[in-house]
Amino acid sequence: MSAAQLNSPLDNNPVGGKRSFSSYLNFWNVVTVLLFLTLAVSLLYPFSSLIYRSFLEKGTGSFTLANYKDFFDLPYYYSSLKNSLSVCITATILATLLGLPMAYIWTRFDIWGKKTINIMVILSLMSPPFIGAYSWILLLGRNGFLTKLFAGIGIEVPPIYGWTGIVLVFTLKFFSYIFLYVSGALKSIDSSLEEAAENLGVSGIKRILTVTFPLILPTISAGALMVFMTSLADFGTPMLIGEGYKVLPVLVYDEFMSEIGGNAAMASALSVIIIFISVAILLIQNLVVSRKNYMMSALRPPKVRKLTLGKKIAGTVFCFLIAGVAMAQQVVVLITSFIKTSGPIFVKGFSLGSYELVIHRLSRNITNTFLYSAIAIVIMIILGLLISYLVVRKRTKVTGLLDVLVMFPYVIPGAVLGITLLVAFNKPPIVLSGTAGILIMAYVIRKLPYTVRSSTAILHQIDPSIEEASINLGVSPMKTFFKVTALMMAPGVFSGAILSWITTINELSSSIILYTGKTSTISVAIYTEVIRASFGTAAALASILTVATVISLLLFYKFGGDEISI
Repeated sequence: MSAAQLNSPLDNNPVGGKRSFSSYLNFWNVVTVLLFLTLAVSLLYPFSSLIYRSFLEKGTGSFTLANYKDFFDLPYYYSSLKNSLSVCITATILATLLGLPMAYIWTRFDIWGKKTINIMVILSLMSPPFIGAYSWILLLGRNGFLTKLFAGIGIEVPPIYGWTGIVLVFTLKFFSYIFLYVSGALKSIDSSLEEAAENLGVSGIKRILTVTFPLILPTISAGALMVFMTSLADFGTPMLIGEGYKVLPVLVYDEFMSEIGGNAAMASALSVIIIFISVAILLIQNLVVSRKNYMMSALRPPKVRKLTLGKKIAGTVFCFLIAGVAMAQQVVVLITSFIKTSGPIFVKGFSLGSYELVIHRLSRNITNTFLYSAIAIVIMIILGLLISYLVVRKRTKVTGLLDVLVMFPYVIPGAVLGITLLVAFNKPPIVLSGTAGILIMAYVIRKLPYTVRSSTAILHQIDPSIEEASINLGVSPMKTFFKVTALMMAPGVFSGAILSWITTINELSSSIILYTGKTSTISVAIYTEVIRASFGTAAALASILTVATVISLLLFYKFGGDEISI
């Protein structure tokens, strides 16, 4: 090893001897300390406050296990756990059954309209789930369009509300995770393994089930985990369409926001239980995947096979049908937003009345949404750049812990995060409740993982020697980072920021807990308008979100790349 290698410009450790205190005061060490302090205030302190509050007795504030005991003793509480697991497990199975064959057909065969199908799937995923619930109410609710249409010919349509509706919305919404994860894995699988199976007489469906899918089990399980976690975390869908079918996020909201005073201690206990379930499911998934070795060379990626005309039509129709039904929610909402209304009732004809009413009455919600999201995105970009550099270039046990802490909120439901922040910051020394700051903090904590992951991915592709050359020319490490490295990371950071932006403007779960009249957002306004049966204004607001999402995705495809990475 040469002397130059021993004294790399990116390495602050001297060769031999003790380090002076001043040597620790370099730019990246200071950044590391500041980031840990930030996470301590915004993440560790709130969650420790939540856990502490879960052991307090309502009214007296004394230590008790009664909240957890009540959860397992009283059917009102533990039935919500069974309900949550029921809808989440069912939706995960159905989403997997839809996503797997669709991903296989889309990647392996020369069907028509592949890019269009991919965009449709992305659009269906990027809009908030509660808009899907709302659109199905418009279609199959008691006065829904399809309900009336079928009733006119003597067919009674089953109710969309309750367990059935929740599972339907979750399945059609979150199968996209399976599709995106699996299609990416199928493109990079080593085709020689499948060819070897065929040479041994294993072909067709049997080869797919016994060779192909088992090879990408980690990816399938990761997609299924995303479906389960997102279903477990969703608040808007069961609240709008559940009609008394209580799941954990709804129960947490009810306990915390109860009109008869609420029970923050019980809500905290329920939140801790949700966190425990989320982490347990994540650990189980990791355990299942770690039991086998799934590594392969991927030197020969599979070729796209040509189909006969009949099979090509069938495959294309199958993929477009699923993507079309999943995307129908946006189309329904967009059309509905232009239908005339008389109070809460739709009447014949089209107009811009709902949009005029929204601009007149709910313009603050629109301004708040884009202002808060823009501020949050700027913070996420700065933090994403710094954290990803520490995780990749300054990899130690300390920065590894930083990476874990940043990713932790990724598996935490938004309603739980909202309650966590409200419990922590509604009293001195830091009072943020009722302010825009607490909403922005929630958005940053919850959506930062998207930006961090895309930033680390692009940084792995940048040769460290470029930074070393800059430092050798006399440019300080700090200036090198901002003038050289950060600019080279821009494409990856931008793509992650776009995904963070899309999910932030559509965020409901945490916003519904943290908002006040002055800080209400579009998603909160949609929810409240649906509750009031003001479907026209709700559709107009949802259409504004949909258009903003589409524009954001177009920007992603123009500047970020051809595919969404999750």
